[in-house]
Amino acid sequence: MTLGVIGLCTSVVFIGGPLAVIGLILGIAALLTAKRTGAGRGKAVTAVVTSSLAIVVSGLVAVFMLWYANKTQECYQPDSFHEYTQCVRDHVNGM
Repeated sequence: MTLGVIGLCTSVVFIGGPLAVIGLILGIAALLTAKRTGAGRGKAVTAVVTSSLAIVVSGLVAVFMLWYANKTQECYQPDSFHEYTQCVRDHVNGM
């Protein structure tokens, strides 16, 4: 459960993805154990849900970052910060 929560909190900076995968594996193992013993099912479900959400958020952040980098790749050699921001605005707005 802890790895799922930490993975969800850090999924925006790509650290959460690998932590969430580990959390998902351990959450599924905990669900199987809870099925046998009858204890800890709530924490296991929480681990699976938070880890799954963290994986989805990490994936969406990665897709957004790739889209942004592709859209603004011509702007990476500016002479000034003002030129960079103007170039990014022009490319993102489709000009």
